[in-house]
Amino acid sequence: MDMDDLAWQASNYRGLSPRTVRLLLEHGHLNLVAQVAVDRGEWFCAEGAVEELCQAGDFGRALSVMEPFVVTGWRAALYAKAEILLRAGRTKEALDLVRPEEAGRASTPECRDLAEVLGKAGRIDEAIELLVPHLDKSWLLSVLVDITDGQGRDERVLELIAPLADHARQARGEAHRDYAFSDAQELQARVLERAGRADEAIRILGEDIAGRRFLAQNTLITYAELLARHGRLDELRELGGGQDAGIVLDVYAGALRSDGRVEEAEGVMRDAIAADDWVGYRAWLSSMLLAEGRLDDAIVVAEPGFGWYDCSNLLAPLVHPLLDRPEELLYLVEHPRVVPHHGHEEFQHWWRAWALAGLGRVDEAITVAGLDHPWTDPRIVKADLLRRAGRLDAAAEELRALGTIKAREELCEVLVLQGRADEAIAIHPTVAEQRDAEPKPKSVPLDESGYSLEPPF
Repeated sequence: MDMDDLAWQASNYRGLSPRTVRLLLEHGHLNLVAQVAVDRGEWFCAEGAVEELCQAGDFGRALSVMEPFVVTGWRAALYAKAEILLRAGRTKEALDLVRPEEAGRASTPECRDLAEVLGKAGRIDEAIELLVPHLDKSWLLSVLVDITDGQGRDERVLELIAPLADHARQARGEAHRDYAFSDAQELQARVLERAGRADEAIRILGEDIAGRRFLAQNTLITYAELLARHGRLDELRELGGGQDAGIVLDVYAGALRSDGRVEEAEGVMRDAIAADDWVGYRAWLSSMLLAEGRLDDAIVVAEPGFGWYDCSNLLAPLVHPLLDRPEELLYLVEHPRVVPHHGHEEFQHWWRAWALAGLGRVDEAITVAGLDHPWTDPRIVKADLLRRAGRLDAAAEELRALGTIKAREELCEVLVLQGRADEAIAIHPTVAEQRDAEPKPKSVPLDESGYSLEPPF
């Protein structure tokens, strides 16, 4: 185990993946997950085991699981240990662990991490003052807002945010706009709202919107959501009927639906579609109709986009909520209004295959899946369909015969479902095996000056 391996695991979701670890824990294998974390240097096993152990109050064992990772010097493990110590009530030890030896020379990321630990330890004033010299880095402003939530320091935070929010307002009118603090206005509104000053937040942000003194679309959305949370539906309706309808009309319709006015929400979107047949309006309305149990109506609304090259706008938002509802999914993809996509026919075939497998019609699913596509490994696809159909023995047989790194990863989960967790761990590839199987970058010959000797085309 070393820092490079741990960083590679974390950034690529390798080793035993978070999904596999969750599956093991859901099936009661905490002890096995903790042991694998230590024996094989599996980062996601360590994270999963530590969380379970902390929830159970077994902080000593959580620390013992994390310690081998800490000794590598990897910062993520160091802060994970600090989190355990905090949860165990050992605040001084946690702070001593992460506090830089020379505080004045700490980097901005180190100050951020330490401020977060201080915030969790209840040392809010110290955390704020640590961040103040670094607030020229815009990404730290949200950290300041997060760590002070509910800590009685809103007035101090507002003092710090105010000049940055003013900077964002002024930047709108400048020829070369500085987007560094484009979120300062919405963060200011958030702090005002949580401080019990929602009317003030609405007034200030409303003036900014009316004067077009904002830089980012998110500021407009924040204002609309603020109006919705506080029942200001008349103002929200007016906002949704203006030049920014495409951005905030769904917020207004959603507020109506949350208020029990489903027919009005539907009417708002149908009127918008009649006036401007934009895909965003159709996507929102079809998704709402599906959530209301009106699949046929949702299909009718979304149907114009079913044959588009990019199916992600209108068809996919209906498919995804139905992936665990195979009967409805099959009804959708076999509906006469659903046509193959130009250049994307495979998506419809995949979805139909998943639905069929979920209904136990695995032989039909395998036929429909189109296993001759060059970008798929047919045996892994077949095993996945068998697994969806509940035929775990057959899925395991397919994956064992294949024996690749990917097949062994998939087989691990099948074996867990079969109640064979120890065997699952034994068959899962190690981190070293996974890294060795990664495609190696092509070596390009260079001349004496370091330029490539290969032609650019």
